[in-house]
Amino acid sequence: MRIGSPKHDYAADEALLRTPVQWVWCGILFVALALFPFMATQYWVFLVCLISINIISATGLNILTGYTGQVSLGQAAFMGVGAYTVAWLDTHTGLPFFINLLAGAGTATVIGMIAGLPSLRVKGLYLAIATIAASFILQFVFINWESVTRGMRGMNIDPPSVLGTSLANPEQFYWLVVPVTVVMVVAAANLFRTRIGRAFIAIRDRDISASVLGIHLPTYKLMSFGIASFYAGLAGGLWAYFFGSINPESFPLVMSIFFLAAIIVGGMGTILGGILGAVFMTLTPEMLRYAVDIASPFIDDPGAILSPLRTMVFGLLIVGFLLFEPHGLAEIWRRVRRFFHLWPFRN
Repeated sequence: MRIGSPKHDYAADEALLRTPVQWVWCGILFVALALFPFMATQYWVFLVCLISINIISATGLNILTGYTGQVSLGQAAFMGVGAYTVAWLDTHTGLPFFINLLAGAGTATVIGMIAGLPSLRVKGLYLAIATIAASFILQFVFINWESVTRGMRGMNIDPPSVLGTSLANPEQFYWLVVPVTVVMVVAAANLFRTRIGRAFIAIRDRDISASVLGIHLPTYKLMSFGIASFYAGLAGGLWAYFFGSINPESFPLVMSIFFLAAIIVGGMGTILGGILGAVFMTLTPEMLRYAVDIASPFIDDPGAILSPLRTMVFGLLIVGFLLFEPHGLAEIWRRVRRFFHLWPFRN
């Protein structure tokens, strides 16, 4: 057991950073994030921007699935709602980008809460199927509501600008997406220090007992769907600004599976799990691409196998972590930390 860090009140016990060492590591992390775009290549800055967007969406799904126990396979569709809202507002209104982002997240919140209505009656596999149905309905809307979404032609969107400076390339966009990601992750961590977050956990652990304790299940279940969809809508809006164009194929069902895999691999029910899972699952296709490039002299059409190979690897990772490390990368990290907490005085 670790000693030397006594807590004298509830505020100290609930603090996100509880020791001076954690504050030091947090400072080192922020310094590294500030220096990263000046030291890395454009390719790696691009990857970090993409990872940041995925962290936001994975954190939202982790709130819903990992903390509240409500299975969802519609996260990518809710990202699409945020992205199309941002694109339409940017094209037709000329509002500032941050208002567009909030509007996209708010629209996704409303749609997510409507899609979450089946959670009031069903759960588990049935709820997963219901969210898949919502995803298909939204895909149908993206394709056929051409007056708003332009159908399969998609929509183009200009890069955001801050004080007259266009964030048109990854090095500039980095200074928007990374701070937003930090804020959203800290907000999620603080959520579970509140009554709402603890109600989510109670519903996940035993919804009948939570109801007996006075937690109104319909309210908190829909609230969880709304918060998760808010994160998805915000991530979708950032995605639209980052890539500059969207179409119905930008947010397929396989992307929802990607986020589900991310929280399973990272560790459901932990904020760190969503971060680690998003990082790992974003970098996995890049590692597969390098592997396919190495094997290209021995394969007739290496590009054709990359997409199905990626889907197969996602499935294998989900099964592998469920079998051998159900608590994900976050638990592996905790074991490493415990080792160094006790070293060299361990048994």
